Formats: sequence, C-alpha cells, structure tokens
Amino acid sequence: MLLHGFTGSSAAWPERLLDGVAAAGRPPVLVDLPGHGRHARESRASRLSLAAALAVIGRAADGPVELAGYSMGGRLALHFALAFPGRVERLVLESASPGLETDQERARRRASDEELATRIEREGIEPFVDYWEAQPLFESQSRLDRRARTRLRRVRLANDAASLAGALRALGTGSLPSLWDRLGEVTTPTLLLAGALDPKFVGIAERMVSRMPRARLVVVPDAGHAVHLERPDAWLAAVTEG
Repeated sequence: MLLHGFTGSSAAWPERLLDGVAAAGRPPVLVDLPGHGRHARESRASRLSLAAALAVIGRAADGPVELAGYSMGGRLALHFALAFPGRVERLVLESASPGLETDQERARRRASDEELATRIEREGIEPFVDYWEAQPLFESQSRLDRRARTRLRRVRLANDAASLAGALRALGTGSLPSLWDRLGEVTTPTLLLAGALDPKFVGIAERMVSRMPRARLVVVPDAGHAVHLERPDAWLAAVTEG
C-alpha cells in the first residue's frame, strides 16, 4: 500500500514503479490521503484529522499489508503502524519523520504552517504550487525529465487550495504528536529510505534506525527528497528486496 506526500495523490506514483512492484509479486494498493486526490475539495475539519487519515488507510487495507509512505505519507504510515501493529507486516518509510520532539518546536511549526495555509487560501492553487516547487527541498527534482515534471505538476494542480490548507493544519508535523519516544515500540520490519542529496532527512533516518529494533536504512546516492521519482530503480531494488 502506497501513501503519497503533501500536495500529491495516488496519481503521483509513476507507472514504472507500480509495474515494478507488481512484477515483484506485490500488487500495489493506492490511497488518496485526506485533502488530496479524490478527497480534494473536502475541507471539513472532521475529514482532515489524524483519526480520519488512519481510517482512510484502514479501509483500504484488506488484511495485514506492507505499508509504504513518502514524506507526509510516511509520517502517517508510522502513526498507523503504532496504532494498529497487527495490521502492518512491513513498513517502508521514505524521507519520513516521527515529528518534532519538543512543544516549542511544534508550536513554531504550527505557526509557520498556519502562515503557509493562509497563503494557499489567499493565492490559490497555482501560485502555491509555483512556490512549493521552488523549495530547496525539491531542488533535485529539477533534473527529472520534462514529462515527469509535467506529470508531477499536473497532480499537484489537481488538488484544492482549501483542502491542502486544511490538511497542512491538521496533518503537519507541528500538529501531530511526536513519535520519537515510541520508535522502540515499532517491532514491524522497517525499511528507512533517504536520498543522499537530502542531508536533513538522512540525519533523521540515521537517528530513527538507531531506535527501531527491526529497522534498516538505505541511503540512495544521487537522489533528493523524492527517491521514488528521482531514482525509481534504486527505490524498487530496496523495497522489493525485503
């Protein structure tokens, strides 16, 4: 089961990657997280909460699953695995974080996310996507070929400004509780993936793997935050190896 990142949707996963997962005997299940994809234009707070996100994942899971999440999707996958450990056979966390450790950090992040959410609502989806794609975190994605960049932008633009703003407020790292102190409870076999060109998340993954009893870390050379887009063959090799 594949969980996309913020501004994405189930359509963000490349066909090449989906075909590779299926060929390895793992038919992919794609999920649209709250505020994204088929849940776009849904801005009610009750539908844009951690509980709602876990319910969406749970409804899509027909029995125990291998759960893979990218960025925001990885954060939610980790929450799901801790809430329902018997329903997850294996975790794949790509460029994901357990959250922010202190109340002060979370408060600062909530304030920052609120400013960004207000900006999304004020300016609309296209200006926000322009801003989002220019973030240093995504600089390495500029090396994607034009077709891949166009496809990714189309996925982002298909979302809704109010829904993205609501998802940011409800599911951002400032709003969700920290899971750093609970990583030792994750006994599910876990693969942590990070791109070598994304040193922040390499550092986070290194800290995570030291606290998780059944985790291993793969740092993918010449990839940034979105390993599955920038180095799909390396992503597939790591994910289908286990």
